[in-house]
Amino acid sequence: MKRGKKIIIVSHCVLNQNSVVLPLARAEGPFTFVDTLLKNNIGIYQLPCPEFKFGGLNRKSMTKEEYDTPEYRNLCKTLSAEVINDIVEYVNNDYKAIGIIGINHSPTCSISGKMGILMEEIFKLLDEKEITIPYIEVPGEYEDDIDSVLKINSELLTLI
Repeated sequence: MKRGKKIIIVSHCVLNQNSVVLPLARAEGPFTFVDTLLKNNIGIYQLPCPEFKFGGLNRKSMTKEEYDTPEYRNLCKTLSAEVINDIVEYVNNDYKAIGIIGINHSPTCSISGKMGILMEEIFKLLDEKEITIPYIEVPGEYEDDIDSVLKINSELLTLI
């Protein structure tokens, strides 16, 4: 049985820029740096996209404050509980969650600064379970070009 037993948790749009609110998509599909994860045999756990589930594909761009309604917060809580159950299953079976990749300045998936709503709920549950996972973020100014890819790859390699 071949299993590397290393996973990384990624915001949905890292693998699927088609789900990003118009006109903020920065790649045609996944971000190019995903190749680094594949080449290093890291399993990829894709988070759900609550913005897509809540507002659909043609939703308008909204701030964290606009998203932070009881309905949206409850959706993020429900999705986070499912994610944490999966992470706990991996951890309990000797897998290493090497990191979380968030999206800086996202109302949902930002980790540093003003934390996004989904990440607030995920990190709250991780704390309750006493699970610590390091993180990196795709910068707000990230363009899927060689300079941006090299920069984020250097951060990824510290996790791998």
